[in-house]
Amino acid sequence: MDEHKRPIYLDYNATTPHDPEVIEAMRPYLEAHFGNPSSSHWYGRKTHEAVETARAQVAALLNCEPREIVFTSGGTESNNYAIRGIALARRRPGAHIITSQIEHPAVTAVCGRLQGEGFDVTCLPVDEHGLVSACDVERAIRPETILITLMHANNEVGTIQPVEEAARLAKSRGIVFHTDAAQSAGKIPTDVRGLGADLLSIAGHKLYAPKGVGALCVREGLALERLMDGAGQEGGRRPGTENVLEIVGLGKACQLALQRLAANGEHMQRMRQRLETGLRERVPRIRVNGHPERRLPNTLSVSVHGVDANALLAAMEGQVAASAGAACHSGQVHMSHVLRAMQVPEEWARGTLRFSTGAMTSEAEIDTALTVIAGTAARLRREGA
Repeated sequence: MDEHKRPIYLDYNATTPHDPEVIEAMRPYLEAHFGNPSSSHWYGRKTHEAVETARAQVAALLNCEPREIVFTSGGTESNNYAIRGIALARRRPGAHIITSQIEHPAVTAVCGRLQGEGFDVTCLPVDEHGLVSACDVERAIRPETILITLMHANNEVGTIQPVEEAARLAKSRGIVFHTDAAQSAGKIPTDVRGLGADLLSIAGHKLYAPKGVGALCVREGLALERLMDGAGQEGGRRPGTENVLEIVGLGKACQLALQRLAANGEHMQRMRQRLETGLRERVPRIRVNGHPERRLPNTLSVSVHGVDANALLAAMEGQVAASAGAACHSGQVHMSHVLRAMQVPEEWARGTLRFSTGAMTSEAEIDTALTVIAGTAARLRREGA
């Protein structure tokens, strides 16, 4: 494909491009500063200082102490460390974990595995907007509950969950509270103190940093079982030589996210609303999934009735890049677990697309994408695809 004719990118929830300032911040640690942060000589001190600077930058975005930040390989590891680390550290007969039906697989899979190891897990339902009820959280709590893990915002439909209320319920009963903030960091405030979370996970590649790096905020004094054994890096909580290059990138990305939070949030929401309004005007028989108000500023999940989403994406290949919410195989629709939990009817689920805007999205891109999406949907409807 001609590099000058790339598809319009509307899949920022899947991953983000690297911010140019992030690339520049990383460059010295690719070209010159290669030392091991654990080494006591000049080369080691240079990289150690870089890691600690990044730790402070991440902590500033999350409003926590730098010493509460543990660098990981990404959101999946952060979630695994938080959930499994607490589960193993607080294991007792009948130990109970509360989560929801719409969590990312990095949460649902580890909870499922723990269930197979003897833990009791409650998966809370959501309403038609993908919202967990705080009352349901309260009703699910038992004397044996050791952990509540509830995502800050959903990656598919963007619904922002009642994290503050759930965290207050957990705190009042001595239960640890974790939130997966991979999708919310850099889009809306992720103040760990304001949210009331004991543990909070982020992923670098969701906020213009590289893939393969993330962080877990661990409230000071909270003990987790280590998932790996080795040397004493990351305060003895996560052994292994630090990924200096990408940690520097994550730190810079968090610094920029904090500086630009309001401006980026307003821009992403304006681009999303331009897309949503245009689709409503140009494409008959569509529905928007997710909460009408409690939604990430950049996320638009839209179902096109009478069209297969994967056929629509394939027909737009080379023009618009987005994600599908369901797959159709052998005449059967396999909708995402999120749409299923929201009880989206199958005839709508099969035509569900997720568009997500970003800091680099332009009005011209949105307008071109609207023409492509509307024209392609109309053609597929005529063809019965």
